[in-house]
Amino acid sequence: MGKKPEPPVSDYRIGARKLASFGSMLISLAGGEPFLRPDLPEIVGEIAEFHLPFVTTNGWNVTEQVARDVMAAGLWGVSVSIDYSDPTAHDEARGRKGAWEQAWRAVEMFAAARKYDYQRVNVMAVLLNDNIDQIEDIMQAAARRQAYFMIQPYGFRKINTHEFAHNDGAVSPRLLEMWRRNRNFLSNPTYLGKFDEFLAGGIPGCRAGRAFYNIDSTGDIAICVENKARPIANLYRHSQHAIRDRLRAASKNNDCTCCWYNCRGEVESLYKPKSLIQSLPTFFHNRGAADGEKMGRWK
Repeated sequence: MGKKPEPPVSDYRIGARKLASFGSMLISLAGGEPFLRPDLPEIVGEIAEFHLPFVTTNGWNVTEQVARDVMAAGLWGVSVSIDYSDPTAHDEARGRKGAWEQAWRAVEMFAAARKYDYQRVNVMAVLLNDNIDQIEDIMQAAARRQAYFMIQPYGFRKINTHEFAHNDGAVSPRLLEMWRRNRNFLSNPTYLGKFDEFLAGGIPGCRAGRAFYNIDSTGDIAICVENKARPIANLYRHSQHAIRDRLRAASKNNDCTCCWYNCRGEVESLYKPKSLIQSLPTFFHNRGAADGEKMGRWK
């Protein structure tokens, strides 16, 4: 089968308007690499009219002009993926010399391009079998660049191997201690507290299809990114009522424990009153910042 064509910008407006019937959402534009599309600022603008668009990127295709364009279009936030504080390790993992340097340049360009105080810039790391000792260095480097830091554990289903998963049974305490020391560590502590449980066998009670779901570039909808090969509806061909009903039906009896990605764990943490309260300040101010200091800015 050939590659499906990318939808035009007009389709994103149609889809965003249809999703708005459920209310405004945090919509994450990920890939692949979103910045391969030269019309990404236009896509962001269409989504931003109704929702909170968020982009995840490796930073390679980011320029100062593109950073300004997506921020001006209404981007709510962006995450740049950086897994190592060591440039050589990062470049080797990405298979591209200079990837580490360009990723940090992208963080700096996004931070400088923010048009509104609410726009957040994140550095996102995946916890691997060999980078736990570099995690705090990454988050501190992010803070120096006026960026937040988030982390998620490695998900084995993407390449069907546990080879790269960190699993010494003591991840959560270390991450929570880092969270207490570093105010730009944005990940919810309830989410961080379950890393060891996930790495030891998985976390039940997945809310995929109810609290979050995946839409691919052609509008196919699945209950989560790991089930994108098994879509249950299409954003453009089905009504919002059919989409809702099919998601509810597909989410029943979901016993999957295979991931603890941010899109699952961070969202599910908000269903607990304590962790919801812990997350609320990050929507308005820097955690631990002085009164009046706007979120996403270090004065």
